[in-house]
Amino acid sequence: MFHDLINLFYPKTCLICEDILTKNEHLICTNCLHELPVTNYHLDNDNPVKKVFYGRIALENATALLLFHKKSNVQTLIHQLKYRGHKEIGAYLGVWAGNILSETEEYQAIDVVIPVPLHPKKLKSRGFNQVEDFGKKLSKALNAEYIDNVLLKTSFTATQTLKSRFARWNNMEETFILKNANFIQNKHVLIVDDLITTGATIEACANVLKASPGIKISVVSMAFTE
Repeated sequence: MFHDLINLFYPKTCLICEDILTKNEHLICTNCLHELPVTNYHLDNDNPVKKVFYGRIALENATALLLFHKKSNVQTLIHQLKYRGHKEIGAYLGVWAGNILSETEEYQAIDVVIPVPLHPKKLKSRGFNQVEDFGKKLSKALNAEYIDNVLLKTSFTATQTLKSRFARWNNMEETFILKNANFIQNKHVLIVDDLITTGATIEACANVLKASPGIKISVVSMAFTE
């Protein structure tokens, strides 16, 4: 009764179209949910995400849940997550991706999930790492360990959103360091991020992580820019 009254005066709305959600809808209305472009890249290991890294870093597997286009519902969703404080979106997408990948043989051997880190200054400003809950839900679904104290960001860069692809690429040089390398030695590591565009961030992370002996690396992101 109390919750019904709250919803009457302060109804929950879709984080994409802002229509009022029905009782059975959560965060995203049914119409917007059905319009989200799911990649299904996990079904083909020779997919566009994997191809981004050809000749750059050796990956076991790579995929993204959604396709990202400018002025799209996916862009709205990522914007709500990163800049409007709706961190629950990360968990929502993590559960979604986790349900898919837990049924995919290539991802059942993951030992450790590591989020792309934020610089402490950016973390303090934003208040949370937008991929934290995404990674935690994935790790739970894959029966893997979530570790966020191995890969650290050491240089502060402004938001990448409005930068050109070339500028984003250059900004990634020497920005990450490896700590507690023994935590991931001989492990299959899954790096998680919100959006893959040039792949520069993931490449920089992987190059640091591979200093730990015997590791294998896979990648999952919330979205991928074609």
